[in-house]
Amino acid sequence: MTARARTAHPYRDIDVIDARAPRFNQATVGAVSLVAVLTGWWPLLALLAAQLGIGLRFGRRYCLPCVAYFELVQPRFGEGPIEDSRPPRFANQVGFVVLSSATVAHLVGLTAVGIGLGWLVAGLALLAAATGLCVGCEMYRIGARLRGIRHRAIDRVELGELGEPQGIGGRGELVVAFSHPLCTECRSVIGELAAGSQRWVSVDVRERPDLARKYGVALVPTLVRVAADGRVLQQTAG
Repeated sequence: MTARARTAHPYRDIDVIDARAPRFNQATVGAVSLVAVLTGWWPLLALLAAQLGIGLRFGRRYCLPCVAYFELVQPRFGEGPIEDSRPPRFANQVGFVVLSSATVAHLVGLTAVGIGLGWLVAGLALLAAATGLCVGCEMYRIGARLRGIRHRAIDRVELGELGEPQGIGGRGELVVAFSHPLCTECRSVIGELAAGSQRWVSVDVRERPDLARKYGVALVPTLVRVAADGRVLQQTAG
């Protein structure tokens, strides 16, 4: 069977990621954390924290599990669904904080705390790797959905800067779809909009990062229902 060709470059298209890559990273973190707490060799937790910190700071090229996935696994099995990279990045930030805290706890003699935090990382990381339920990712998504478009700062959309609407719904409400061209779910949403009767316009956040920042788009796809006068009526992130 021929592996699916890459649509997103793993080291250049950093605003999206193959959804399998975070699970591979979580499996690595979970397995090493489990070894650390079972053997008592807590410096492994410090090494994991350092690896996460380096990857977060300098990029995927310096994340060893990421490189292993993109160079060894993905070429063999093909690219998985492409998703917004911000949720798994946030999960890595949470993991870095917890692993760093576990390391500090061991250093200052709070062994029970360090072991407990190590078990926490091992359990959540292995759960995410096995089931796809990433607690850190869900934390980010819930926050993005709660924020949506920042109500206090933005309560309307300037329709003239969005481009030409599509669809046959007349001059009433408009659905604005903030998307990324490589995002699998974004392409599905755009397809559904194109097949429907609602007027809609797509905003490519890669081409228009200024609009993504202006309207506080924290996750793609984000759909915003806008009145004819530009008032924001409803927004859904992710």
